[in-house]
Amino acid sequence: MTIPEFSDRSKAFRADLLDFMDTHVYPAEAVYHQQMHEAGNPHFHPPILEDLKAEAKRRGLWNLFTPHPDFGPGLSNLDYAPLAEIMGRSELGPEACNCNAPDTGNMEVLMLFGSDEHKEKYLKPLLDGEIASAFAMTEPAVASSDASNIELRMERDGDSYILNGRKWFASNAMHQHCKVLIVMGKTDPEASSHRQQSMMVVPIDAPGVTVVRNLPVFGYQDREGHAEITFDDVRVPAADVLKGEGEGFAIAQARLGPGRIHHCMRTIGMAERALELMCKRATERVTFGKPLATRGNIQDWIAEARIEIEMVRLLTLKAAHMMDTVGNREAATEIAAIKVAAPEMALKILDRAIQVHGGGGVTDDFPLASAYAHIRTLRLADGPDEVHKRSIARRELRAYA
Repeated sequence: MTIPEFSDRSKAFRADLLDFMDTHVYPAEAVYHQQMHEAGNPHFHPPILEDLKAEAKRRGLWNLFTPHPDFGPGLSNLDYAPLAEIMGRSELGPEACNCNAPDTGNMEVLMLFGSDEHKEKYLKPLLDGEIASAFAMTEPAVASSDASNIELRMERDGDSYILNGRKWFASNAMHQHCKVLIVMGKTDPEASSHRQQSMMVVPIDAPGVTVVRNLPVFGYQDREGHAEITFDDVRVPAADVLKGEGEGFAIAQARLGPGRIHHCMRTIGMAERALELMCKRATERVTFGKPLATRGNIQDWIAEARIEIEMVRLLTLKAAHMMDTVGNREAATEIAAIKVAAPEMALKILDRAIQVHGGGGVTDDFPLASAYAHIRTLRLADGPDEVHKRSIARRELRAYA
């Protein structure tokens, strides 16, 4: 299969985005950490982020993620791929351009399935970068990779539903600007397994919604947070059901396909930055009279990193091209494959970059330790590796059944 050429628009965005990262985003990283430190609040929203967002808007580097021309530049998945990779090189890049998860996935859901009221009240300010959102699907008491396990009840009561249950790892729910949740729960436990669930739009300050705590990830209190949330007799108008009762699983599939490929694109970007930092450190550090870069094992790591990045990038571009041309269903194997391959590849390179940095590599003096912690979560987010491998294997085995 031949991957088509990127469009001229994609190339133009890429050139401007590279300049934006070099002149604004990378220099802002130290300012960001200083502002966070001075605030003494792990969920503080540092002013430097708003400065970056204003500059990205000015340059037109805004809402690049959406393929819908009514809401953004309308780039294909293939054209967006190199842009997501560039933004992924810094923890600030995606949010600076309003292309950060989970807001991107939630915006896609509201674009496709939201009512006019949802679009006006939530989608518009999300597209403008004025508010944030969270996606509440995962639950602590069940293996949520199997959506049929989800226990949060959504019981009809007149023209409303009453929600009761507990969620966790609702990423972004601790963000100071988070205003709305998209919640998945069970409306009909007796229906077929893929028709039991529904999704609803729920304001985070609705009566009965309690943000219990933030969940640290490898000891990091992420600024956007990963919240545990309880729902106690939360009344949600029937008009806030997305698409219709029983459509939760279908919406989840529509949301998670693009979300998975976006994660992989950004992960490749972080792998590139880890390789860059590894090469710089290897040329600067001297042991036993010679730079680390002269050591055979270090050269092997660098060569293997380049090979593995290129392989995963090509597989990701293939998946993006298939999504554009034959649809997410036909690209399911490739999407599952990159979801497994990209984090594994990046974690291997990050681990070796940390090793080359010595003791400094495990500190926050470099972005490697934090990046490792965040990317390790991607082997669980949007479905654990084992679920994706299972789906790939089942498709392969069908030919022999």
